[in-house]
Amino acid sequence: MSVLTGFTAGLLLITLSELGDKTFFIGALLAMRHPRRWVFAGVTAALFTMTVLSVFIGQVVALLPLQIVKWIAALLFIGCGGKLLYDAALMDSSGALGDEQVAANDAIRTTSPGWTSFGLMPVFAQRLGTRIASRAFALTLVAEWGDRTQLATITLAVTHHPVGVVVGATLGHAICAAIAVLCGKFCAGRLSERWLTGLSGGLFVLFGAITLANLR
Repeated sequence: MSVLTGFTAGLLLITLSELGDKTFFIGALLAMRHPRRWVFAGVTAALFTMTVLSVFIGQVVALLPLQIVKWIAALLFIGCGGKLLYDAALMDSSGALGDEQVAANDAIRTTSPGWTSFGLMPVFAQRLGTRIASRAFALTLVAEWGDRTQLATITLAVTHHPVGVVVGATLGHAICAAIAVLCGKFCAGRLSERWLTGLSGGLFVLFGAITLANLR
């Protein structure tokens, strides 16, 4: 498939899957405590790293016979989408993004370095910024491993152009990270976890159906 198709698929799927995810709230919660630019830099760098790694894994899987790869990709898309739709059906229709926010808060608390104040002399500002970005990077990388967005990226890389997937998925991650850092607290009380999960599930199933339709 073309680079543009991979870009569009990566952008759409990752943007919808990442909004309200645990990594979304990690960025939002860290940005409430630390300078936003450093949090954004760390989160985005981690998500780019995970995207490149996932695309590489997808390209390795793509070395298998084409028909087998397409069947695996379709089944993964549909299976993951079905699980998300099932989870969405069980959620409270009035519920906001609670569970993922709690999980993100727990992840941050358990790795807290014990910083209590940032009223330091300017000479330490650059070193402090690096520490904040490093912490955001590490927390995001751990939270993203094995997440549904990683599975989505791997599966997309199997059936789409790898460069397009990397660029599209990275842009989708950057958009979500920017939203989390700039207005995560505002979004947390207004975005519905049920609807976001349902939309993500529907998109997964759609990509699975398209993959099945292209089997020949």
